[in-house]
Formats: sequence, C-alpha cells, structure tokens
Amino acid sequence: METITFDEFLKVELRVGKIVDATEFVGARKPAYILHIDFGEEIGVKKSSAQITALYKPEELIGRLVVAVVNFPRKQIGPLMSECLVTGFHNENGEVALCIPDKSVPLGTKLL
Repeated sequence: METITFDEFLKVELRVGKIVDATEFVGARKPAYILHIDFGEEIGVKKSSAQITALYKPEELIGRLVVAVVNFPRKQIGPLMSECLVTGFHNENGEVALCIPDKSVPLGTKLL
C-alpha cells in the first residue's frame, strides 16, 4: 500500500451530501443510478452516476446522507457529466454499499 502525507489527504474534499433525486441511468453500460446530491449552500447540488442498483432502490435513496469526493474534475459518463464521486464499499458479493455517516451532520461537512 502506498502511503500519503496528511497534507495530501487534506486535498481530497470528502463531503457529506443528501440525495435529493435518484433515477435509473438509462443507457449506462452497467446498471446504475443518476444521483442529484445536495452539498449545502457553499457547494450546491452535484450529479453523479452510481452503480448501487443491487442494494438500493431509487425511492430508498431520497433523503439519504452520503459521502462523496467533490473536487475531482468533471467526468463524462455516457450522456451524463458526473460532478462528484459517491463513495462506497464492495461487500462479499461485489455489490456496492454506500459510505454514509451514522448521525446527522450539516450538508457539505468535510470528512476529517
């Protein structure tokens, strides 16, 4: 495993956001949702593609807090311009479980 400095870690903007919309990503190569995530007044709402269809339904995602990287360059994913990277972990079946705070925190809060 490669090590990084604390200063390098601080450059990664991992922020808490709330999913305000989740729809099926029609035309994606692998099953995915298009998420609209509100990161609060400073950052606003950003879009992302997330391959989380195995464990979540769109209606279950609305209002859920997630952790995402908000300072990567935008990336074209098919017809979608992704603006952030939602984080998660693969379970024993290779399905993605979201990385979520276990308590309520203000939108846009940076991971420490």
